[in-house]
Amino acid sequence: MSQARETMRAMVIDHFGGVEALRTQVIPVPQLEDHEILMRVQVAGVGTWDPFEREGGYADAIPGHVKFPYVLGSEGSGVVERIGNQVEGIAVGDSVYAVSFLNPKGGFYAEYAAVDAQLVSSVPAHLSIEQAGVLTGGGITALRGLDDVLKLRAGETVLIFGANGGIGHMAVQLAQQMGARVFAVASGQDGAAFIKQLGVDRVVDGRSDDVLSALKSFAPDGLDAALLTAGGEAAERSLDGIRRGGRVAFPNGIFPVPNERPGCQLLPYNGAPDGDIVRRYDEAVKAGRLTPHIAAVFPLEHAQEAHRRLDTHYIGRLALRVTS
Repeated sequence: MSQARETMRAMVIDHFGGVEALRTQVIPVPQLEDHEILMRVQVAGVGTWDPFEREGGYADAIPGHVKFPYVLGSEGSGVVERIGNQVEGIAVGDSVYAVSFLNPKGGFYAEYAAVDAQLVSSVPAHLSIEQAGVLTGGGITALRGLDDVLKLRAGETVLIFGANGGIGHMAVQLAQQMGARVFAVASGQDGAAFIKQLGVDRVVDGRSDDVLSALKSFAPDGLDAALLTAGGEAAERSLDGIRRGGRVAFPNGIFPVPNERPGCQLLPYNGAPDGDIVRRYDEAVKAGRLTPHIAAVFPLEHAQEAHRRLDTHYIGRLALRVTS
């Protein structure tokens, strides 16, 4: 990027609200601090949490006061354009992916994003730039739940509910890599077929199959752990298959919140990123060739359409193409 470039195209909101609040605007390129890199964003992930942020749900958690125009987008991929004076191990021109939740300098729905260097990783050789753009949002939340919260061990049985979703399909791959026996509950026959292709030990369609009977057949004494990536009646019923003393984790934001169960640990958690989880996740991705699935990629100008698509049935993730 030329030193003279001071503005960029971005999808912004100038007030919290519905999809109609999203609009294209030219805004200043964010200023770079010593510990940051400036990324030319090629692809931005569209997460199920983005509408909550768009509506102002995270406003109280944003450092400082909310400033409009406000740029959404907590993950993305692209090319390093500049590096701060204290940044090491990253060079201009590197192809990278990054995560940055509630960044006061703006998110990835823009041509450029300033990101803390500890939240930046090189794009894995086995992934496209589109796949790298959606790699962190669901995957880091999945790893946090499986490793840090559930402390899942090799040989244990684990239920992944909402397995074909953005968090779920990465959780399935991570749990397998950790050596667990995975029972996956997907949504719809297409979702179940997709997860089956990942080599999961057992997959059922939560819409049409008898989940509890399948669970009891898979683990007669009950499963050791569960990661819920969605809530509701079906999720609640599936927890009848968890053994006494078992652990159930779910990221905050899942609604409705699961009911307490005698003899079962209920463990809500936050999936917010930090340097440690980013490093561990990048190692897991590259060691296991973990791969996110993209259902659709929209041009940046069609962000409203992408947000509407979040309310429909799809497998994996959605993304925005920001620059080429």
